[in-house]
Amino acid sequence: MAAMSLEELSEKIRKIDFCMLSTREAGDGISTRPMSNNGDVEYDGDSWFFSFEDTRKVAAIGSDPRVSLSLSAPPSLLGKPGIFVAIDGRASIIRDKATFEEHWVAELERWFPQGTKTPGLVLIKVHAGRIEYWDGEDNEVVTVS
Repeated sequence: MAAMSLEELSEKIRKIDFCMLSTREAGDGISTRPMSNNGDVEYDGDSWFFSFEDTRKVAAIGSDPRVSLSLSAPPSLLGKPGIFVAIDGRASIIRDKATFEEHWVAELERWFPQGTKTPGLVLIKVHAGRIEYWDGEDNEVVTVS
């Protein structure tokens, strides 16, 4: 079978709500925590996550923007294996309120009750450089520019 295109892979990632975000922390090695992408994955390889600014992950990204995302989806009801995705990329911290509005979804109010006006809110953008996936049939690498 042919490798999935970035658009096809983004469509699969969009359906996976939670992923694990790994950052490199000075002196502490790698730290990993769950994040919700709320389906906000663009065809160009970008994933978006809201966070409070005063967190270890934001500090770690400020020191070293190299991050990894790990995602998995369960098997289908028809028995087709799920998909596992590993993304290596670079993160940036966005503080622009207009950009917040572009990526906001109502479900985020569970964590940020004041919406995009929540004090200390930032947006983490992860731009994928390399994506590897396994879907029970194929194991491929997609390089993103």
